[in-house]
Amino acid sequence: MAQRISLTRYLVEQQREEGHIPSQLRLLLEVVARACKSISQAVNKGALGGVLGSADSENVQGEVQKKLDIIANEVLIEANEWGGHLAAMASEEMDSIYLVPNRYPQGEYLLLFDPLDGSSNIDVNVSIGTIFSVLKKPEGSPGVTEQDFLQAGAKQVAAGYCVYGPQTTLVLTVGDGVSMFTLDREQGSFVLTQENVRIPADTKEFAINMSNMRHWDEPVKRYIDECLQGKEGPRGKDFNMRWIASMVADVHRILTRGGVFMYPWDKREPNKPGKLRLMYEANPMSWLVEQAGGAATNGRQRILDIEPGQLHERVSVILGSKNEVDRVTSYHTGV
Repeated sequence: MAQRISLTRYLVEQQREEGHIPSQLRLLLEVVARACKSISQAVNKGALGGVLGSADSENVQGEVQKKLDIIANEVLIEANEWGGHLAAMASEEMDSIYLVPNRYPQGEYLLLFDPLDGSSNIDVNVSIGTIFSVLKKPEGSPGVTEQDFLQAGAKQVAAGYCVYGPQTTLVLTVGDGVSMFTLDREQGSFVLTQENVRIPADTKEFAINMSNMRHWDEPVKRYIDECLQGKEGPRGKDFNMRWIASMVADVHRILTRGGVFMYPWDKREPNKPGKLRLMYEANPMSWLVEQAGGAATNGRQRILDIEPGQLHERVSVILGSKNEVDRVTSYHTGV
């Protein structure tokens, strides 16, 4: 790019010229970005910083926490609690919501985040990331309750993720397309490296954990079986499979070159609608994908239309290149 545009300048222009975001939301997104830089530094130090391994504790979902899970959660809370932009936060790593302390100004936004997605990859030096979503606090609501967070994903005012890989990349939408920013470590700032990200409607790549095949529902089995038959099968083309076990990394690949990501319901826990969290993972990622021209469903309905019933609600996820998502969804609905 001829001119280097920083994240701060990009957000100021979104506020001033495009009118997409108010000043308080701009400041909030800058704080989130700074927190991601701090997390990136901790990730990069790895064993040198003593941050690898288990913390010998579990989160609300009963998952064993890594040291970096806890560190990333604390970094995001400490960075965001005092700025006056937020009323409360919610995290995949916390049982309930976190109210901004009374000693700080109260803002009008709600921040949700998965502080470190892909924890199983931390110790093996594979890409991991932070996912975040911003909602507006309902008007006329005194104080903040968990109910205030239970809004459909379509009501998000900003969403994004930061992937910590060979480069640290921040991906963001405020409802006007998707932009990518790369961390310039020498300058210490995120720099715009791609605007108007678009996901190809067609693809030859799918991402799914094949070890769970025996537990899938028939529509998912049908779709994957057709992909595996390659040129000789009904799809008439060969597919490649990719699976990183980090939603951030898998979605980043899809935003970069297309593909379909699937983490469907399966028969091992039939009473749970899925594995991934609606509020912290599926909603922000689905909005990013839709803003880039892709699609995201739970197999039967648009994810962003789902009305959440609880803070840590789970959901089946199928997202990515639109024509492939539409095909999988049609196998579920029969339409």
